[in-house]
Amino acid sequence: MRHEQQENIRPIHRQLQMHFERESFAELDQRVRGGGPWDDWTLYQLAYESEEAGLISSFDEMQCLVHLGQLEPMPHQLETAKRVLNEMRGRAILADEVGLGKTIEAGLILKEYMVRGLVRKVLILVPASLVLQWVRELNSKFGIAAVAQKKAYMWQQSDVVVASMDTAKRDPHRDIVMNLEYDMLIVDEAHKLKNKKTTNYTFVNELRKKYCLLLTATPVQNDLKELYNLITLLKPGQLGIQSSFTTNYVVGKRTPKNEMMLQEELSKVMIRNRRGDGGVHYTKRFVKNIPLTLSPDEQALYDGVTNFVRTRYKENSVDLTSMLSLITLQREVCSSRDAVFLTLVNLFKKTTEESPDRAKIWELVELIRGIKANTKAEKTMELVQEINDKVIIFTEYRASQEYLLNYLKEHKIVAVPYRGGMNRGKKDWMMDLFRNRAQVLVATEAGGEGINLQFCHNMINFDLPWNPMRVEQRIGRVHRLGQQHDVNIYNLSTTGTIEEHILSLLHEKINMFEMVIGELDTILERMEKKGSLESSLFRMAMEANSPEEIRRKLDEISDSFTEIQSEVAEEVPKGGAFRTVLDAAGGRSVEL
Repeated sequence: MRHEQQENIRPIHRQLQMHFERESFAELDQRVRGGGPWDDWTLYQLAYESEEAGLISSFDEMQCLVHLGQLEPMPHQLETAKRVLNEMRGRAILADEVGLGKTIEAGLILKEYMVRGLVRKVLILVPASLVLQWVRELNSKFGIAAVAQKKAYMWQQSDVVVASMDTAKRDPHRDIVMNLEYDMLIVDEAHKLKNKKTTNYTFVNELRKKYCLLLTATPVQNDLKELYNLITLLKPGQLGIQSSFTTNYVVGKRTPKNEMMLQEELSKVMIRNRRGDGGVHYTKRFVKNIPLTLSPDEQALYDGVTNFVRTRYKENSVDLTSMLSLITLQREVCSSRDAVFLTLVNLFKKTTEESPDRAKIWELVELIRGIKANTKAEKTMELVQEINDKVIIFTEYRASQEYLLNYLKEHKIVAVPYRGGMNRGKKDWMMDLFRNRAQVLVATEAGGEGINLQFCHNMINFDLPWNPMRVEQRIGRVHRLGQQHDVNIYNLSTTGTIEEHILSLLHEKINMFEMVIGELDTILERMEKKGSLESSLFRMAMEANSPEEIRRKLDEISDSFTEIQSEVAEEVPKGGAFRTVLDAAGGRSVEL
């Protein structure tokens, strides 16, 4: 066998011919011995400068900026990224107020670590409604190949995975994620980790991670212990054990002591930028309130529902559940006949034949059958045609949304829905349709959480929430960093209804539309501790016997708002409130 192999190889050896080119070696040897001549000096200088330009001149410089394409970060975002890199070693709480671009800051930090070769495997945990938005922004703005987690194999095979907390922490995903080592973990809406006893906190605490970013506009809401828990999750031991933290820094749940020392500790792990700081500029917002007069049939329905609700409220000592259903009924009748119809039908089904309410409810249902027009929808159509540009319409109720979609379709207006309950893919599809094809997006309250609509600058409040913070959250979908146009806000309200008084409270008495969200949420948070604002407004509507009495009660609510607003303003220079400590620790000037 060996002989046969050799025979087969011999012909191949005979075909190989080796040639050596010796002239270049002789020329090189001659130049070395003679000291030249070498290549042209200009070519050498260009090559030298090319290599020099590619070198990193300073470790503190951001190397990722040349890889960002169209994105131009704001100065405060760049400053935040540099601080996290150079001072906090990749573990930080990004606590900017709403709308200042915490996602951009996190993207900058992540990209910089990836460019430097320090991060490859990344897990990003966000609310389910924001998964696709995060994926899109990381891909389009930062060139980071992030994927939305859909299949179990993606945890291991994909380097940058975006998933919801609920998906990641449940079986069979939990075991897979726990067995992986992550170079960086990013958690959006991190205030949901404030309680050590929750499964979310335990899950994030047990993840193996080198760098960690926690994003939240409200790192503490009701108790300084929440802040301690977040920081301990990020950097265990930073604030000592809980008993020593309480002894050194806490007087009461919401009242710190040794503020300067606490600020110094917080500044090592947390960055907070505020809307009132210099260098952050927003386009203007123009608010137009549009009063509407209901048709006689619509007014009869409103009066009938209001009398029914008022009678049940006054005659019965209603429990909390009944109270909430009555509030819902009163709010729905201000939205549309379609919204209140479903609730009335459900109430009718629940009442017994002997109940005196049964006949009253059916009478109201019959009133609805006789209504042939919708005053609000007609005005909305008029506004959409007048604006002749993209418009987002917010309503609180699914039935009102369906009616509007059909009404707009009948009038040849291309509109798409956006609501809670849609899966991630469908929400993303609706957003693409709105961006590229449809003129109108009709969104419910749940559907409006977390979406960015900077490409749209017109918004119609088809019905108004009774909570001012929810109105501001709606506006924040369009009036945020990245908006290039002034924002137009149209508020529809029906005269002779509770809606008219709600708008009066929001716009005239507390000037909500002129306030910044960082101030508004603090005030409303404290008002809620004295009692639910929605319940207060409902009782006002039920117990007042005349428009004059309603106005007097509204004045009382606005006086309470103004009083709390003054308290908040006074606390800032004193440094006595926990939010003041947060703002000062963030390293930005505090101005209200």
